[in-house]
Amino acid sequence: MLGMIKNSLLSTVEAWPYRVLSKGEKEQVSYEERACEGGWFAAVEVVGKPFDEASKEGALKLLKYVGGTNDKGAGMGMTAPVSITAFPAEDGSLQQKVKVSLRIPSQFQANPPCPSDESIKIEEREGMTIYSTQFGGYATEADYVNYAAKLKSALGSEAAYRKDFYFCNGYDPPMKPYGRRNEVWFVKE
Repeated sequence: MLGMIKNSLLSTVEAWPYRVLSKGEKEQVSYEERACEGGWFAAVEVVGKPFDEASKEGALKLLKYVGGTNDKGAGMGMTAPVSITAFPAEDGSLQQKVKVSLRIPSQFQANPPCPSDESIKIEEREGMTIYSTQFGGYATEADYVNYAAKLKSALGSEAAYRKDFYFCNGYDPPMKPYGRRNEVWFVKE
């Protein structure tokens, strides 16, 4: 627990590597097309709970893992964003199923520590191209759904992307009150 607190308060945060391919703006929505690197990720699925509750539960488990609750007892440092895979229902609301994930820090990419919590899985993911829009504040399910709708509208019918899920990303620790960064990502097909 102490490692987790130290990790979130005192360590620098490593960003998920990406490069911007293009930028756009439509209907007062700014967005970017980015190429994101692949790598090893720690992920946990939470099912049967509302989005906000499930997201917090999953994020806390991952913070404990990178804070030292792993087979090496290694405090790995934090990466951003904490990425929540959301699964939209027909009406645009989110299903009660999320996958919360965190890219494992660079120095542990070659040999990620095994989680002590069996609900956390280590997954290798390919690089991907995404469409992203950004917003501030303490993000909730309603904010992510709203910005996903705005991004969908701004991209129009010409952009091809996955419709069965999208990523809800938070970059900041909960104790940061101002200048918060959140994003919605659609994965390009």
